[in-house]
Formats: sequence, C-alpha cells, structure tokens
Amino acid sequence: MDGFSGYNQIKMAPEDQEKTAFRTPKGIYCYTVMPFGLKNAGATYQRAMTTIFNDMLHNTIECYVDDLVVKTKKREHHLSDLKRVFDRLRKHQLKMNPLKCAFGVTSGKFLGFVVRHRGIEIDPSKIKAIREMPPPKNLRELRGLQGRLAYIRRFISNLSGRCQPFSRLMRKDVPFVWDQACQNALESIKQYLLNPPVLMAPIKGKPLILYIAALERSLGALLAQHNDDGKENALYYLSRTLVGAEQNYTPIEKVCLALVFAVQKLRHYILSHRVILISKADPLRYLMSKPVLSG
Repeated sequence: MDGFSGYNQIKMAPEDQEKTAFRTPKGIYCYTVMPFGLKNAGATYQRAMTTIFNDMLHNTIECYVDDLVVKTKKREHHLSDLKRVFDRLRKHQLKMNPLKCAFGVTSGKFLGFVVRHRGIEIDPSKIKAIREMPPPKNLRELRGLQGRLAYIRRFISNLSGRCQPFSRLMRKDVPFVWDQACQNALESIKQYLLNPPVLMAPIKGKPLILYIAALERSLGALLAQHNDDGKENALYYLSRTLVGAEQNYTPIEKVCLALVFAVQKLRHYILSHRVILISKADPLRYLMSKPVLSG
C-alpha cells in the first residue's frame, strides 16, 4: 500500500504553522499540514509510522516512509492481518492511495526490488538498463554505471573486484581511455546479471555462515544460511576496495580487515544469530557459539 499525499497527512504544530508562511497575490498563507520540501519531513513521517505500527513492525507489516507491506505466511490469516492494519490506519486518520495498492499478491515490487515467497530478487527493469548500457564514453557515464551497480551491489559477488579496472579512470588528471580491461570487466558484470542470485531472509534459530576473503586489491564477504531442506542460500554479498596503505597489509591483516568490515556492515544480522566464520586462512576457521560482536 502507498500513502495518499503522505507528508500532508501529518498535522503541523499550531505554534510552528506561521514558520511555513508564504505570500501570494491574494494574501499570506501558511501550512496546517506538513509540506513537502522540509529538511526533516521524511524523518518525521517515518517516526510517526514507526510509532503508529510499533507492535506490528517486522511481524505483520514492513514500513518505509509511506510504503507499507502487509505480510502473512498463511493465506487464511491475511484478511485478519489487513483488518488490523486498516483499523490502525482509521484510528490515526491515515489514508492510502487505492491506485497504488495491491492485495492478496504473492510477489510485488518494494523499494526497487521484487519480493517473492522464495526471496528477494533484482527488478528485471534494472538488470535490463545495465545490460543495454553501451560502454561509457566519459567520466559522467562511468559514474552513472557505478551508481546503478551500487544499488544492487548486495546481489553481486565481489563487485569491487569486478569493477577494479574502472578505478584507474576515476583518478584525478587521468585521461579517460576505455581499454580492453574495462570492456572485459563490463562484459563480466553483464554476464553475471544473466542469472542473478535470489537473496533469502534469515531463518530464526539457525546459525549464519559468514564467508570472508581477502584478495590483492579488494575484500569480499558472503552471508549465507542453510534452509529447512539443508540447502545453503545467500543472504547478502559484500565487497570493498583496498585503499591507500591497506594494499600493503599482510595477508592475515587483510583477512582481519575483511572480518571487521563484514561484521560492521552485517551487524543487524549477526547480533541475533550464531555465526560460523569461514575464511581462506585455515587458522581463522572456527565455530563461534556467540555473536561476533559480543567479544
């Protein structure tokens, strides 16, 4: 579901209404509802939605600003879950846009991704846009390509390593020359996107598997988990480029840096699960019975 003129449903505090005053040929007016364009309008709306649906969040409903997703594991319970949400919306006088709502669906687009019962997938339109992009002719087009890739980086294994040939072109005072190495890197990414992975949501009570790897110029990590059938599924891909003095680290230092990087980025997953850490370095392969961040 999508909010109808979302920000305008939040009332302005009476003492703050005069601060939104503006002049027209017919007189001076001010907003009685929160207008679009205020610096903290998005944060205010999100805070309001979090307060309204506090006991339902991450259980029955997922909320991002004015986008709502009501989720139910069993079809027969969906109507009762929708009724609870509608009752809460009615209580707080919030309105949804019927043209942007869909009910009883098994999949749908949410925040630019396709959410299905089997996991989270990349929106095919975003894959098509990348696959049909011609080779960049200047720095602006290269930045556009990297921006598109950054949006779906959690789906791409070792993205930083794959984009390594592009980094030379991003340096200051370096002429833009799209050579064969850059073209090969682009073709490799397009080939990868022919069959992108499906990322699963973590299963409560099952341990997570964290794979880390340190390459010569990049770090990579994969968070995975075994499903109920014993098959290993990917949850999140991570990668970053080694910069500055990091490239001079010893192999064991790079592995430790990869571990710190992965733990910081995946903190929200790791805090609530046991973690099995697997690295290319045998001394770092062990089973941790407590979350990594606990010590």
